[in-house]
Amino acid sequence: MIVKDEFLSRLRKIFELNLYEVKVWTALLSRGTSTAGELSNISDVPRSRTYDILESLEKKGFIIMKLGKPIKFVALKPEEVVERVKKNLMKDTQERTKRLERLKGDDVLQELKVLFTKGIKFVEPSDLSGSLKGRQNLYNHLDMLVREAEKTITIVTTAEGLNRKLEALLPSLEKAKKRGVQIRIAAPIDNNNTKVAKDFKKVAEVRKLEDIKARFVVIDSNQVMFMLLDDEKFHPNYDIGVWINTEFFAQALEQLFDLAWKEMKPVK
Repeated sequence: MIVKDEFLSRLRKIFELNLYEVKVWTALLSRGTSTAGELSNISDVPRSRTYDILESLEKKGFIIMKLGKPIKFVALKPEEVVERVKKNLMKDTQERTKRLERLKGDDVLQELKVLFTKGIKFVEPSDLSGSLKGRQNLYNHLDMLVREAEKTITIVTTAEGLNRKLEALLPSLEKAKKRGVQIRIAAPIDNNNTKVAKDFKKVAEVRKLEDIKARFVVIDSNQVMFMLLDDEKFHPNYDIGVWINTEFFAQALEQLFDLAWKEMKPVK
C-alpha cells in the first residue's frame, strides 16, 4: 500500500497519532478487515509492534477487534472515528480538569508553592523575564498577568488584536475591575471592531489609536509584555512575545504612553 508521507503527516497532527499508528490505521482502512500479520506486511510496520499498535488504536476508538481464529481487526467509518475521537478527547479533558480542580486543596499544590516561594527569594528581579512563542502561549501568559494585576493594566494592540482579546482576556479583566484595577486599552477602531470596543468599555477606558501600530501590555507599572511581530503578516504559531519584570522600563514606557493617551479620542 502506498500512502504519501504528506498525507500521513497530516493524519498524525489531526488525530495525534504516531507514525506506526497512522500506517497501520490507513492499511486497515484500505482492507476493511484484516489480521495483524497482514497489516504488518501492508504497512511496513514490524510484526513485533503491530499488536501493540492495534491495541492502542482500539482504545482510541479507531478500530474494533473481531474475535475468532485468527483474530481480525475491523476498520470503522472515518466519520465514526471522528465522533469517537472527539468524545474521548472531551471525556479526557473533563477528567483532567477535575484532577486539576481537586489539586487546589491538595498537599501537593502547597508543597509546590513552598518550593516556588523559597526559590524565588534567590532570583534577581531582572532574571524574571522570558520569551514566548505561539499566540496561544502569549495569551495564556497575558491572562496570568491580568489575573495577578493589583493596580493598573495598560493594553496597546492592533485592530484585529482587540477582537482576539475579547475572548481571551475579558473574563479576567472583569475580575480585575472588581478588584479596583484601573484598565486602559488603546487600539485602532474600525467597522470590524467597533462593537468589541464598546464591549470592552464595560471594564476599561477605551480610546482610538491612530498612526501608531504597537502591541504591548504594562501591568502595575513594573511588568511589560510586548509582541515582536506584525500580527497581520505572521501566522499565529510564529507569533513571539517577550515578558520582562522591570520597574524602570515599565514606568518609562507608561509615561510615554500617557503622553499619547491624552491625544487619543475616547470610544463613544
